[in-house]
Amino acid sequence: MSTTFTSAIAEKLSGKNKGERRKLSTPVVLLIVAGAMIVLAALRQITGAVDLTSSGQFSGALAAAVPIGLAGLGGLWAERAGIVNIGLEGMMMLGTFCAGWMGWQHGPWIAALAGVVGGAVGGLLHAIATVTFNVDHIISGVAINILALGVTQYLAKLWFGAEGSAAQQAGGNDKQSPVMANMPDFSIPGLSDWLHSIEKHHWFLVSDVAGVLGGLVTDVSWLTIVSAALFVGTFYVLWRTAFGLRLRSCGESPVAAESLGVNVYKYKYWAVIVSGGLAGLGGAFLAIGTHMYSDGQTGGRGYIGLATMIFGNWRPGGVAMGAGLFGFMDSLQLRSGGPTVHALLLLVAVLAAGLALWRFKQGKKKPAIISGSFALVLVLWYALTKTVPLEFVDATPYVATLLVLSLSAQRLRMPKADGKPYRKGQGK
Repeated sequence: MSTTFTSAIAEKLSGKNKGERRKLSTPVVLLIVAGAMIVLAALRQITGAVDLTSSGQFSGALAAAVPIGLAGLGGLWAERAGIVNIGLEGMMMLGTFCAGWMGWQHGPWIAALAGVVGGAVGGLLHAIATVTFNVDHIISGVAINILALGVTQYLAKLWFGAEGSAAQQAGGNDKQSPVMANMPDFSIPGLSDWLHSIEKHHWFLVSDVAGVLGGLVTDVSWLTIVSAALFVGTFYVLWRTAFGLRLRSCGESPVAAESLGVNVYKYKYWAVIVSGGLAGLGGAFLAIGTHMYSDGQTGGRGYIGLATMIFGNWRPGGVAMGAGLFGFMDSLQLRSGGPTVHALLLLVAVLAAGLALWRFKQGKKKPAIISGSFALVLVLWYALTKTVPLEFVDATPYVATLLVLSLSAQRLRMPKADGKPYRKGQGK
């Protein structure tokens, strides 16, 4: 496509995006991060919940965030091209199975590659259904999830649990693959130990920052580094290249893109296949992390990835923040349980009180009263108890996701043609 066509697409997209809110600048993001660290440090001092900012907490949060972030990034690729991908969960299942199948035989790096291929196959099926045959995107995505569940369970019985098979002799069964080798990890020599020594002093803010940084530089999987590079690469490709501009034009106005010479079908296919590959890599990360494929391993992370994509306003940085939040909450409930989640009640109460004041200042009295009442209930809950029930602890990541989505709903803007049917020739 000529430069003139590319410029024309950019002009049309800019016209579409005039109502979009101004994006956060880097200094503002850094201020938000600094403010969050100060709040967590203060909360740790007040409540004595030392695990809030421990290196183990953030190391676990990083591991929990990666598969969710990859699923969300996959959803972003598809939806930026106008295809809703509810099938992320199924594509992750295919990724976990393929990783387990190849991993015990050829090691973790081949397992990661196999996971990408497995997820991409699921993405290809979704693309054929939605792009070529114009099937409703939601119906196709649900079908992919159901199909992936059935296929992986059937093949697990056939390949891992078959009587006398090599896989069974290596420790596989109907529900899981044989064990694979460890994925290499790394720590930054010197820096990791120094940060851990500072963390042990429990100094206000200084030790908290050391704990966070220590968790991010200690025993980090190389696959985590690859995942971080994929986020950077996605931003560059979709927002800094002509290819990305054309792909996004398919999600904003495919008719306008077609009128300017874009092969809309081709870009939609590429987007959904890449989407499946990223989700499959997220599934492979789960299998590699536990050294095997096991039935039900994804645990709904594909759906959570979809939620992080929405929370992140269909942008890579927002997806990373959403995945980080869920990973933090997931790690918190796995490591610390009731006492630390109990400490977070006080934090949520303060945030709800601040929201109530802001709503009242805007003249929105009813939302202000609701937020204030919610804050009061949380303060009473915190004051009258010393822990929270185990059932609530298990649900904490999902509750946090719902709260964040409900608070951020007003600023969200999906691609204008996302999920809408398109047939070739509409632009002529």
